[in-house]
Parts: sequence; structure tokens; C-alpha cells
Amino acid sequence: MTAPKLALTEGDLSTTAADAVVVGTLQGADGLELAPGAEAVAAAFDGALLDVLGTLRASGKADELVKVPTFGKITAPLVLAVGLGKTAGEEQVRRASGVAARALGGKKRAINTLAALHVGAAAEGTLLGAYSFTEYKSDKGEGPVVKVDLHAAGSKENKAALKAAVAIAESVAIARDFINTPPNDLYPASFAARAEKLATAAGLDVEVLDEKALKKQGFGGILGVGVGSTRQPRLVRISYKGTKAVKKVALVGKGITFDTGGISIKPAAGMDEMTSDMSGAAAIVATMVLAAKLKYPLEIIASIPMAENMPSGDAYRPGDVLTMYGGKTVEVLNTDAEGRLILSDAIVRACEDNPDYLIETATLTGAQVVALGKRTSGVMGSDEFRDRVAAIGTAVGESAWAMPLPEELRADLDSRLADLANVTGHRWGGMLAAGLFLREFVAEGVQWAHIDIAGPAFHTGGPYGYTSKGGTGVPVRTIAAVLADIAANG
Repeated sequence: MTAPKLALTEGDLSTTAADAVVVGTLQGADGLELAPGAEAVAAAFDGALLDVLGTLRASGKADELVKVPTFGKITAPLVLAVGLGKTAGEEQVRRASGVAARALGGKKRAINTLAALHVGAAAEGTLLGAYSFTEYKSDKGEGPVVKVDLHAAGSKENKAALKAAVAIAESVAIARDFINTPPNDLYPASFAARAEKLATAAGLDVEVLDEKALKKQGFGGILGVGVGSTRQPRLVRISYKGTKAVKKVALVGKGITFDTGGISIKPAAGMDEMTSDMSGAAAIVATMVLAAKLKYPLEIIASIPMAENMPSGDAYRPGDVLTMYGGKTVEVLNTDAEGRLILSDAIVRACEDNPDYLIETATLTGAQVVALGKRTSGVMGSDEFRDRVAAIGTAVGESAWAMPLPEELRADLDSRLADLANVTGHRWGGMLAAGLFLREFVAEGVQWAHIDIAGPAFHTGGPYGYTSKGGTGVPVRTIAAVLADIAANG
């Protein structure tokens, strides 16, 4: 996608040439208020801007957008007033900047005064809000605003915040592009090739295991799921090592490039959304590129399994027993519980690198959506690290909630034939049972977190805040913030 160019500016808002100026509004205790940063614009209106906005029924509520013509009071012909809600925190600025960026499509230059509140959030929101995926459209539309000046001091801190925000937003866009690419073009081999190209360009080490290498090394879960498709599976390994690495972190992401459910086939309604079943893998590839850009003082190794889950004469069946990488056996009771099978292989391989932490993410269970809705990820794993990841995710605007792994559910994964079954015999606590299954493959002593993004990874409604329709890029920003926290605090 083409993204707006961002720059810090401290110019006079009333005389700077631009197509529009973005200001923030708040729901104050005594009514509508202008957010800090809009003072020069308000002064040019001789204090009447609030009255004008009130006449246009502006309330300051989150995601509200009101357009005001300036009639020459400032050089820019248009003021965009975007609502922040009751507070002007980072997430509010991020969302408001996203709303403004969408409204600025086709314009050449705009000024965003919300940067006076939070430079990084304004930058992220602008870039993510301007995102659109038009690769397969004949009419590409008018495109995003060409340039946005962030009205804030050009201090060292603000320059650093802008640089980091641009890198993070670019990586979220990478994940979104992967997710939005249709499965006839994004299948295991092509996904692996694209990931390898991106990682190599970022200076990372890459290893791609094809079906022959997977068979030779005993990756029974990945092969079992992928055998039903003519497009064979892959395992991509990407490695980064920063200078003075303080900790080693393993990353794993589910890469089912399309999920029919296999022999346990899904209903037709909504099956098209299963093009997003590789969102976890997309997030991990994007995060590795980001790590190279931001140069975390960490060693990070990603293990990314990729497969297509299809029904065919060669497909695995309910009742099959698979021998996973590392030797454990799993009885397959439902071929639509395939994600945990490929993840388990990758988790065992990742743990062979002896990481201090393991972060894994997947569009794993419909139960996550039932429990937490479409916008909140479920986080399971080691208690302390689980809580840390959930808190950090929520802090950066990717809502997350810590979930338990109840021991009483573990017995329901017992198998009459194998070491364990891939599902329980009931529907209760499905998200938690999947977490318990994955825990069986995590090495002793590794702090780990499993992030179930079944709902948050793919947005099917209209755009809101900085979130567009389709792939969201969740949880790239969460994992990036966790990596930064590990780098800072161990």
C-alpha cells in the first residue's frame, strides 16, 4: 500500500499551506472542549470555533468527525474536528488520528494537531487509518493523503517516537497485506517465499523446510494437517540477534493459509473468512521485520508453520493418530482443530532453542469469540507472563484478557489410543482446552504466552478508529511492546 509521509512541524497553523487541519474535541465536564494543540486554530476563529462545532452538533465522543470550512480564517480551507471521548490518552489519539486519516483520502497535505498530545500515537493512528488494500481492484480509488505534518516540537524524544511509530505501523501493514491476500495467491509455498524475501531484505537469517524436510525431521502435526492439499506445507524459521542480547525469545504463529475444516468440514456460511486463518503467522513475520528495524537487544527466533487444511482422498481423518515432532502422539477427533496440531510441532522445535520466553499467537478457537467477542484476545500461559502480555496488549490498544488453564479440563484431552486427543468430548471451555493442549508441548521452565486472536485478527464490519475492514494486524503491536518490555526489564 501507499502510505502517507509523516513529518514533525512547528509552523504557524493559521498560515501554513495545507488542505486540512485536524483538531481534537473532548467531552468535557461542562460540555464540548477543544483538545490541546488546537489553540492557534481556535484563535484564528476569534474564539468562535467551539460555537460553530456546537451548531454542527459536535459532542466530542470517540470516533466522531465534524468538518468545518474555514472561509479564509486560516490558510487551510478545512478543519476536521475528531472526537477523543472523555480523555486524551494514547489510544484515544491513535483512534482519532485514524478517523481523520480516512477522511483525508485524496488530499495532498494535512496538519494533525493531535501530535501535541502523543506523537507516536498520532503517527500510528494516521498510518493505520490511511491503510487500504486495493491490490485486486481495477479502480484503486483516490489513495491516502500524501503527507501529514504532525504539529509537535522537533525534539529528540519526538523524533525517536515518530521513527518507532512508523516502523510499527509499517509492520502492522505487512501483516494486514498478508491476511488480505486471497488464498489462491497465498498458500504455504508462496507465503514462505514472501516471508523469506521480507526477512532476507531486513538482514535476517531464514530457513524454509519443505514437505521433504518436514517428513525427514518428523513434523507429524504439520504434515498431517497439510497432506490433504496439493499445496504442501512449510515451516519457516527466521532468526534475529541484537547486540548485547539480554534474553532469548521464541515466537510462533499459526499459518493455516485456508481452513475448510478438512474432513470435519465447516459450514459454507462464513467459510470465506478462513482466508484469515494465517493471521498469527502474518503477525510473527511482521514482528521479525520490526525487530530488525528497531534493533531490540534480544535474540529472537521465529518458528512459523504453514499449511492448507483441505478435504481430499489424501486428507487426515478423525480417528487418525499423529506422531508429533518430539515424539508425542495425538489422536485426531476433529480435523477442524488443526491449528493446535501445527503449532505443537513448532512449539517443540522452538523450545529446542532454549528460549527464556515463548510467545505464540493464533486464530485458534471460535470459543474465544464466544467468550470475549471480536475485539478482545484471550491470553493463556504461565501465570506471570500471561498477565504481563495481557496488560501490555491492552495498554497499546489491542484489548487482551488473561484467561486460566483449569486443571480439571486437562483430563478431557485424554485419549484411549494416544498420549492425548486434539479436542475434548464437549464444547465447554474450548479456548481453555486448546491452551491446555498447547501447554503439553512447552518445555519445562519456559515462560510462555498463547494469544488467541480468532476474533480480533479479522474485522468484517465497517472501519472504525484506525481499524479497516479485513485483516487488522493484531497482535503485532502487542508483541512489539512485550519485546521492548523484555529488553528493558528482562
